[in-house]
Amino acid sequence: MIAGNWKMYRGPDPRALREALGDLPHVVAPPFTRLSDCVAAGLTTYAQNVHWESEGAFTGEVSSPMLQELGVTGAIVGHSERRQYFGETDLGVARRAHAALQAGLGVIACVGETGEQRESGDTETVLRVQVESIGDLCGTHENLVIAYEPVWAIGTGKTATPEMAQEAHAFIKSLLDVPVLYGGSAKPENAHELLSQPAVDGALVGGASLDIESFVAICRIHS
Repeated sequence: MIAGNWKMYRGPDPRALREALGDLPHVVAPPFTRLSDCVAAGLTTYAQNVHWESEGAFTGEVSSPMLQELGVTGAIVGHSERRQYFGETDLGVARRAHAALQAGLGVIACVGETGEQRESGDTETVLRVQVESIGDLCGTHENLVIAYEPVWAIGTGKTATPEMAQEAHAFIKSLLDVPVLYGGSAKPENAHELLSQPAVDGALVGGASLDIESFVAICRIHS
């Protein structure tokens, strides 16, 4: 799976992107305001977040049934920016993932360590807590994918070496037997080396997914 996370950017024209992708497998996760446009263009469309309840007094949230009504087929949960800026917890991320899976959505659940945690030698401890909290509620669900995104590589231009990615992915898979994507400044220039690692099953692409040519190039490398 190659998934493009548009974050809080309007992103490229969905129809132009769909035409450029051709038959290449892909996922795009645009802001909520562009979900319908992406679905209408025929793109495989995920939301950037989803709540664990199907409805209720949860201002600013969106539920699985609401997403499905639009034709959205999955959701990202637990992105490091959600954890860092909006206080999302391991338990909350697991609950979001579980509810979405139960509703029939695909889920990309994000995990990863900060630069400080890596430098202090706590990477595996952090990953174990995050992954096991998801695994305890969701198990090895067929529609669950984990995205390993070292927080120190998100939007910084820094990228984990292929060896670092392989080590982290292999560790995650030892805890939960599901596909694992790499997220963290993935771009055409480094995608081939990262995606060639045996434990790397795809990528969650940030900035490069906003450029049609770059995103298509990464999808083509993986295919």
